[in-house]
Amino acid sequence: MDALLDVILPVFLVIAFGYAAARARLFDDAAVDGLMRFAQNFAVPTLLFASIAKLDLAASFQPALFLSFYIAAFTSFGVAFAAAILVFRRPVTDATAIGFVALFSNSLLLGVPLTERAYGPDALAGNYAIISIHAPMFYAFGIALMEWARTRGHGLSSRALLRQILRAIFSQPMVLGILAGFAVNLTGLPLPQVALSAVDLIARTAIPTALFGLGGVLLRYRPDGDFRIIAVVCACSLVLHPGLAYLLGRFAFGLDTAGLRSAVMTAAMAPGVNAYIFANLYGVGKRVAASTVLVATALSILTVWVWLHILP
Repeated sequence: MDALLDVILPVFLVIAFGYAAARARLFDDAAVDGLMRFAQNFAVPTLLFASIAKLDLAASFQPALFLSFYIAAFTSFGVAFAAAILVFRRPVTDATAIGFVALFSNSLLLGVPLTERAYGPDALAGNYAIISIHAPMFYAFGIALMEWARTRGHGLSSRALLRQILRAIFSQPMVLGILAGFAVNLTGLPLPQVALSAVDLIARTAIPTALFGLGGVLLRYRPDGDFRIIAVVCACSLVLHPGLAYLLGRFAFGLDTAGLRSAVMTAAMAPGVNAYIFANLYGVGKRVAASTVLVATALSILTVWVWLHILP
């Protein structure tokens, strides 16, 4: 119970505060959009830049960490994708968007603050290592599969598809922040203290503003659509993904305690708003995506509590 009260509830209370403020119309849609634009386009990329610039890459980039998390993530995608096609008779484009929801955990806005509150700031190296390739890898995979599904028989060239994938990935501010962090880390480029202080000021705003804004965004979603497939995607996201990451990390790859915590805690997060944005971008699977983000975020209060008790 202490874990629920001390670690999980403060994070979700910030989300609930944003939700309540938006619901009471004390924070209107334009304000929510502006706050999320600041968080996603400026504060979060700055946080990623600062974290990766000083990350010990040799110690953090463990093959066992990546294999545990990403094998589990793509398995979660595969189960949701197959269920959408074989059980629920959805077209391939819908199934791709639905599978993407099961794939894309909210690694930054939920995973980082919950891991930090549970295990301290020194436990975040594995989280940031996963996040450094999380969005680029998943967006490349999702866009490639979606474009293939949409253009089957239309003769889209591989070069055109590659251009579209690269444009979508490198137009994301978070990816640019990650790349800038790697550039500073790998080159050892010294930054003036005044610049570092400014970066730190912006980075410290990232998580609280994003969580508050996330609450306002969630108000727009209503559980709607086929609740059977929503339940399947929630199970993939909240049970299958972290469960398989735990089994792989602990028994197959011998992941150390810190790495196991990062892999499982990141995998245990509900799908992020980016999962809905992906579905909305292509206009398919939107009801399932929006409903799953809302329902899984609420359910994760309990599932994360369970994982905190399971993890060493």
